[in-house]
Amino acid sequence: MLTAARRPILAWVAALAAVLLAAWIGGRLAERAALADLRRSASAGLTLQVAALRAEMQKQASLPLALAADPEMAALVAAGAEPGLAGRVSGRLAAIAAATGAAVIYVIRADGLTVAASNAGTATSFVGNDYTFRPYFREALEQGAGSQFALGTVSGRPGLYLSRRIAGGGGVVVVKVEFDGVEAAWRGSGAQVFATDPRGIVLVASEPAWRFRTLGPVEDAERQRIRERLDFGHADLTPLPLHPAAEGDLMRVGGAATPARLVLPLDAAIPDTAWRLHVLTPVGAAVRRERWQAQVLAGLVAGAACAGLAVLHARRRRTDAQRAEEAARREELESRVRERTRALTDANAQLRAEMAERQRAEAERERLGRELAQAGRLAALGQFAASMAHEINQPLAAIRSYADNAAILIRRGRIEDASENFSAIGRLTERIAGLTRQLKGFARRASGRREPVSLAGILRNAREVVQARAAEGGVALAIASPEPDLIVLGDGARLEQVLVNLLQNALDAVAGRPDPGVSVRAQARGGRALVEVADNGPGIPESVRAQIFDPFFTTKAEGLGLGLAISRGIVEECGGTLAVSAGETGGAVFRIDLARTDTTEEAA
Repeated sequence: MLTAARRPILAWVAALAAVLLAAWIGGRLAERAALADLRRSASAGLTLQVAALRAEMQKQASLPLALAADPEMAALVAAGAEPGLAGRVSGRLAAIAAATGAAVIYVIRADGLTVAASNAGTATSFVGNDYTFRPYFREALEQGAGSQFALGTVSGRPGLYLSRRIAGGGGVVVVKVEFDGVEAAWRGSGAQVFATDPRGIVLVASEPAWRFRTLGPVEDAERQRIRERLDFGHADLTPLPLHPAAEGDLMRVGGAATPARLVLPLDAAIPDTAWRLHVLTPVGAAVRRERWQAQVLAGLVAGAACAGLAVLHARRRRTDAQRAEEAARREELESRVRERTRALTDANAQLRAEMAERQRAEAERERLGRELAQAGRLAALGQFAASMAHEINQPLAAIRSYADNAAILIRRGRIEDASENFSAIGRLTERIAGLTRQLKGFARRASGRREPVSLAGILRNAREVVQARAAEGGVALAIASPEPDLIVLGDGARLEQVLVNLLQNALDAVAGRPDPGVSVRAQARGGRALVEVADNGPGIPESVRAQIFDPFFTTKAEGLGLGLAISRGIVEECGGTLAVSAGETGGAVFRIDLARTDTTEEAA
């Protein structure tokens, strides 16, 4: 029977054994899962590597076929070829090699002598070399096409030679493909990658020292044949340092001079070739990392489970006390929530009251703005009335004259001539009625609506207001009539007020200057309409342009400083902008930018 003193010791021993067992099991399971994941990722990488190498080989495969059908190649290898043809062909081959990425392209006559090459004129030129010993040359002459991977006898660089018989059978065109880019990409993958031919000889490899080594022993006869054809120079064709490992299908890479590394070998055939691609993925570090992490995690989980069991009894005893404490905290929290809710409700009510007050203030501001705009219109109305009196005086004097003449003509019995005088009186009366209608329309309070209005009508009405003053001051007033279909969106009466104010300011600016002039131009720019009021006055200094639209700011001795502020407010309420800049030849230019509308209806 266990004593009370031994029970804690046995409990600790059992917990330690459980932790160690869980760590061992977790490590084994993680190792198997890591190997499976590594195999899947390595298989996917192998597929990509095969596709990349096949694409590199296919990229150059059609080039010798196309060159072999070229008439210029056939003429070069034919008897009695033009003396300068070889040089031209060599230059052309150099350009093609540079464009396609081929290592070298050259043409061999049927006797094996190279007559043109893309590297002609260089230290490693193939021109003049005899390649009858190369299998790719003999295969092309006999079968029409050939290929061979070999070490270059001149350049000393390995590559794949692709050959085609030239039309007519007078020679062979050869394209050499080198795989430096592919090998560099392999080296960056972190695995050892190499390609072998059917004999197991490594042709292309991420590890340069593995090139021309073998997967296994090569027969003596084949070794002798390779040396006679100088396929791989003086390579020893020694086997690779690959050894089976005890861990299933894994292998160990390394020899006496280097430590052995555990790798996962995978290989696949390269389509349309007799080559195979091999990938050796390192597994040591990955497996050790996964196994160690799993062991630590499993140990921690097991330790946590044991610790949980150890404290479960103590936690049960503390449950009642914690529940009571939590109930007290919950009650306190609910009380705080109720207080916070009341505070938020009061704040919300205050915010709504402030919003209502703000809306009332905003409505009052808009009302005062409209009143201020109307006051500006009435101020301009005084100037308009003065010029209107001058305009009406002339028709009234003419009416008086026509009436006196008509009375005389009637007494003399010249009824037809008197009738013409009465017709003239009627026309002059209509002229006076039009002027008074314009005066009434200008004095009418703005509608406050944004609606389609004709820009031509606005300019016409504004001209009638200021033309008398312009004529009296000797100012050349040039207002270009816009297109009739130039319709803008806004309040016609208020926009007319803006233009009258800008024209009055321009007339003030040019007063007393030699050759005073004021011009107005309106034009369409896409979906916008631009109105420019320019004068040749002294202009507005750049230092005050930023303040020119501020209320109560004025450069006039008797001005109030409200006209431009009201004008900008009217334009902005119509959805436009009002700006000022210096004229190209002096003076000031005020620009009104308004939105156009497609409708042809004008505001009433």
